[in-house]
Amino acid sequence: MADFWASSWGTALILLLQGLALIAFVMLSLVYMVYGDRKIWAAVQMRRGPNVVGPWGLFQTFADALKYIVKEIVVPAGADKFVFFLAPFLSMTLALTAFVAIPFAPGWVMANINVGVLFIFAVSSLEVYGVIMGGWASNSKYPFLGSLRSAAQMISYEVSLGLIIVGIIISTGSMNLTAIVEAQRGAGLLSWYWLPHLPMLVLFFVSALAETNRPPFDLPEAESELVAGFMVEYSSTPYLLFMAGEYIAMWLMCALISLLFFGGWLSPIPGIPDGALWMFIKMVFWFFMFAMVKAIVPRYRYDQLMRIGWKVFLPLSLAWVVVVAFLAKFEVFGTFWARWAGV
Repeated sequence: MADFWASSWGTALILLLQGLALIAFVMLSLVYMVYGDRKIWAAVQMRRGPNVVGPWGLFQTFADALKYIVKEIVVPAGADKFVFFLAPFLSMTLALTAFVAIPFAPGWVMANINVGVLFIFAVSSLEVYGVIMGGWASNSKYPFLGSLRSAAQMISYEVSLGLIIVGIIISTGSMNLTAIVEAQRGAGLLSWYWLPHLPMLVLFFVSALAETNRPPFDLPEAESELVAGFMVEYSSTPYLLFMAGEYIAMWLMCALISLLFFGGWLSPIPGIPDGALWMFIKMVFWFFMFAMVKAIVPRYRYDQLMRIGWKVFLPLSLAWVVVVAFLAKFEVFGTFWARWAGV
């Protein structure tokens, strides 16, 4: 038996099982993210939210998903059917693929690659193609306009996200996500990167909202402006896949914030054991923040959105890279910004 697991077939089976376990975790999280989202909005608006299907409404999302699956798929006349159906599948698949490099605990990662940060951003940046393809293949000017707005928005804020992470990489001396977490080990909460990189934490969170088309930056699919943006011609399962891709991308951003700024699986209090549970708790907390922003912050105009991205976030994140490089090079306050110097 040991020989089988050491063979190429055994390795392939292990990878398959790991992949299925990862997909199961993400998809189950997706179901209860939608439920939690609706419950949080309801609490803010002083109403009950889902409470009928299952105890406390816990199975409401399953019922909604089943409703989408059994509905008729309507394809617009003149639409490119192949691209029309490929777009939502691509959007969801790419969001899932990025989780391959996310470590949940030491050894709890499917691909612990040295350029994990680069891999995640390379994959997640391709999600914009799913949006553009969906808008173009619908053969309608409204979804096409929505897809172009979405593409401009996602590309604009990807630049800021990338520059913010450069500061983390400078402090760590590595693009490996496990190394980034281990560099934050020390005096618990006070050793995490949220403190030395506090200004960029705020920028990263807001940029993540814009990158994932979440309110107040959900202009590509704003009901009051473009009905449903690039998804206006979609129904049934293809629409479900687009929405699933959006929520999975948001879950990915929660994981990245937890890893880059809040120590991943590290315990906030020295002496308490580390573990994947801490990583999950931090991801849930940041999802709660995403949901609260949607519930309480009014939507921006498109010109305001683009101005913030290019005239505020881009200069600030670029300036922070220069500042951190200086502080790390000369080891100001010791290893506060230069964790690689203490290794």
